[in-house]
Amino acid sequence: MNIIKRKDWQISENEVTPKELFEKRRNFLKLGAASIVSSGAIMELLAKDELPKVTLDFIKDKNKDNLKLNTFEQITSHNNFYEFTTNQSGVKDIAHTLNTDNWTVTIDGLVENPMKINLDDLVKMFTMEERIYRFRCVEGWSMVVPWNGFTLSSLVKKVKPLSSAKYIRFETLVDPEVFPDQKRGKFGVIDYPYIEGLRMDEAMNDLSFLATGLYGDLMPKQNGAPIRLVVPWKYGFKSIKSIVKISFVEKEPLNTWQKENPREYGFYANVNPNVDHPRWSQKKERVLGSFFKQDTLMFNGYEKEVASLYTGMDLRKYI
Repeated sequence: MNIIKRKDWQISENEVTPKELFEKRRNFLKLGAASIVSSGAIMELLAKDELPKVTLDFIKDKNKDNLKLNTFEQITSHNNFYEFTTNQSGVKDIAHTLNTDNWTVTIDGLVENPMKINLDDLVKMFTMEERIYRFRCVEGWSMVVPWNGFTLSSLVKKVKPLSSAKYIRFETLVDPEVFPDQKRGKFGVIDYPYIEGLRMDEAMNDLSFLATGLYGDLMPKQNGAPIRLVVPWKYGFKSIKSIVKISFVEKEPLNTWQKENPREYGFYANVNPNVDHPRWSQKKERVLGSFFKQDTLMFNGYEKEVASLYTGMDLRKYI
């Protein structure tokens, strides 16, 4: 029997509005009900409906933070996935070409137990959890997502890295028949494959997460199916999607956006309202679905859990 101690950052499951309920509310509002009924009354009416069953088995997140989750519609309709398109609202319309059946992940490099394994078999090795996290894009928008998956640290422990392994390098699928921008070759928006990396102590932090679903269901293709990284204290581009390879290496990996534009992007990409992007401020953010902006929090609100990782570092230099 697995006994999970609740962490300070975990959020109350009572704040999670089921996917079906959100969809019904959206349709209800489209019919003009908002003009005659208060939003509280709408939610009260819809809450009486039978809630959908989730398809995944996981330990629910029960934290005290009372974050308001974004709707399933918002989470799955506003996506950066350049392999498909730079049109954030258009990804969901073409992501159906991604075939996630029999997905395999290669884990290699400086480890005692390298493996090439079917994702279904990999997932069975670990305790599945729900993690409700803030998600902050470097572009200045944000959302709150209920992810499902397992801790990255549990995978690290399973493969047993050698002492010489200081970093982990992640790689996204390359398949020009699936991804339109990859088919463009040298005329693509970025060089492929998409690469990201973490320092080993960052990977071992309890917040670092490998997500295989959200809202209790399998990961939508536009959100990085079938497996993606989630590092909630970093800007969203660090949370690499559709992972096919995880390598344990000695030297710091050159991540995709650092390679594309080193003046604007670095290896760490920690959320920091005190360090602006060269082309815009990072002091505030707009939550999807909200009109007004809110203050951005240091490390995206996870300062207590991760600030010690960067003791003595100049966070204006190590961006």
